[in-house]
Amino acid sequence: MFRGFYTAASGMLAQQRRTEMLTNNMSNANTPGYKADQSSMRAFPEMLLQRIDQSTVPTKKRSNFKNMQPIGALGTGVYMQETQPLFMQGDLRETGLKTDVAILDVNMPVNEETGQAGMVFYTVQGADGQARYTRNGNFTQDADGYLTTASGLYVLDPQGNRIQLTSDEIAITEDGQIMQDGQPVGQIGLGYAENPNLLIKQGDGLFRLENGELPNAYTQNNIQFRLQQGFLEGSNTDAARTMTDMMTAYRSFEANQKVLTAYDRSMEKAANEIGRVN
Repeated sequence: MFRGFYTAASGMLAQQRRTEMLTNNMSNANTPGYKADQSSMRAFPEMLLQRIDQSTVPTKKRSNFKNMQPIGALGTGVYMQETQPLFMQGDLRETGLKTDVAILDVNMPVNEETGQAGMVFYTVQGADGQARYTRNGNFTQDADGYLTTASGLYVLDPQGNRIQLTSDEIAITEDGQIMQDGQPVGQIGLGYAENPNLLIKQGDGLFRLENGELPNAYTQNNIQFRLQQGFLEGSNTDAARTMTDMMTAYRSFEANQKVLTAYDRSMEKAANEIGRVN
């Protein structure tokens, strides 16, 4: 009986965490460059139930023999194993702002091990001074003319240096060159992730590697991409599907809750009525 409590409770916890993940996706449906999280559910190992019987042989010493009768498998619950970002390009939308840039993946090779295409990311400087990666090209200039993200992180060039501009009248070419008065003054740094699943997701649309940095995307001969000035890549969250998944998770949570209530009533009846002596 108590196993039923644990099984139903684990289902409720798993669906609660899934609902929290889907809610976060929905709240970032309009965040530029946001990559929606997706979850994987795993069941705990099943238990094989058996009944122990005892047979008495009618001999002089009345020998007893025990035998096992299989009953069947018993599920022991479920849990949300992990969340993994969905590395798929979002739709591009035009903003007209000269500091807004979107990455358009033209041809990305598919990783043979994962079956997933690679992806290009902007390289920015994190608060700890280490390289971070993002698909959010909503850039701006700070008071000193440095090109930064909307959250104030410095955008880096391919050599890992900050990009300082003398004017906001800039033009950005398809290969990331920043032009002022017809002269190149810098280039936006881009990193290429052959296997994006190795990236660790952080807040504000940032990703990082556990060790090392992504290779320079401009030096990769087997990929094709271009930058679009005056555009932003939107979130790849599917709002309609996310709402449907949220309702499904809520119904599953509600079903487990009713099972838990039924177990509770059964235990109450067993404790207060079945064992009563009249």
